[in-house]
Order: sequence, then structure tokens, then C-alpha cells
Amino acid sequence: MPKVLIVDDIRSDVQLMADALRPAGYECIRASNGLEAMERARTEHPDLILLDIVMPGQDGFATCRQLKRDDHTKDIPVVIVSSKKGDSDRFWGQKQGASDYLTKPFSPTDLLSLVKKYA
Repeated sequence: MPKVLIVDDIRSDVQLMADALRPAGYECIRASNGLEAMERARTEHPDLILLDIVMPGQDGFATCRQLKRDDHTKDIPVVIVSSKKGDSDRFWGQKQGASDYLTKPFSPTDLLSLVKKYA
């Protein structure tokens, strides 16, 4: 069963993503901030990380950059899932090492298609 780490400080957003992925056979684990995401990624070894940008403490851009520099997590694909819709946000996410970018709100079908591409 592929494992997806969902990193978002908004519990309802995490639940929405998990509700779309679990019926399709994905195991979903959660982190609510960047530092917790780093720890969970190292210990859980997910197949994919869905990462919000705006979170307390360390934001998603810094977290993505740190994940990609860590030998234990650098090969895990990261998809940024954010309400930030600007071209500069997409560009900056890719510059930090993100594999893809999905804007909120999204359809469960779009999320599942993107997850299938990477996990």
C-alpha cells in the first residue's frame, strides 16, 4: 500500500485529502508543520509528500528545500498543495525541488490523478 504524507496545519484540508486517497488504497499519515514533516518523512519513508506552503513555523518552501537536501528524503516526490495561485509561487516551489503543484480548492479526482502520477 503506497504511503502518502499529508502536511497541512488545517485539519479539514488533511481530512479532505485523506478521504480522497484512502478509498483508492493509499495509507495517509499527517504532519501539521514543516518540522514535524521532516521527522515523519525520515521515520515513515512515504512514497509521496503533499505539502502546504502557509504553515506556522517553517513554511512549505523551506520544508521542501530541506527535504530535498536530506539524503534520507531527497528522493521522495513532493507535490505542493496550496491556495497560493501565483505563477511566482509555482516557480518558487519548483525551484525548491517540488515535483508538481496543485492549487486549492481542488477536486478529489484531480488530487487522485496527481498522486497516482508520483506514488
